[in-house]
Amino acid sequence: MEYRIFEERLTASEYIDFLKRTDLGSQYPKERFEERIEKLVANVSISLVARNAKGTVVGVLFGLTDYAYWLYVTDLGVDREYEGQGIGSQLMKTAHEKAGGEKDIAVYLIANENAIPFYEKLGMKKADDVMQYNKIDWTYFEVK
Repeated sequence: MEYRIFEERLTASEYIDFLKRTDLGSQYPKERFEERIEKLVANVSISLVARNAKGTVVGVLFGLTDYAYWLYVTDLGVDREYEGQGIGSQLMKTAHEKAGGEKDIAVYLIANENAIPFYEKLGMKKADDVMQYNKIDWTYFEVK
């Protein structure tokens, strides 16, 4: 199936609709979900959207970057019906290039356990030197 990648901002409702067709939606806490999604789509440094020939969103990558040293991928998802077609890999490659390229930019992310083989296939390795500060009580749920 054919798709194209665009640098564009989705609305919160477009992104929530997309989340329903992915496994990515399970990463979000229930508390103030829609309010937080509105902030997310409005503020990420890199917002890449893969669309099929009909214009339907089939893949999304959101990332934060300083365009000098690092890229933190906050969200990478592909519509379940489009998995295995290289969309996720192409989104990662495009984001890395937009941030400054692999010679300058280190990529970081928190991977869902089921996505680890995908990221390893891209050449990423597990790191044990990441620090965390988290005092938030989250109630996880599935976006439906």
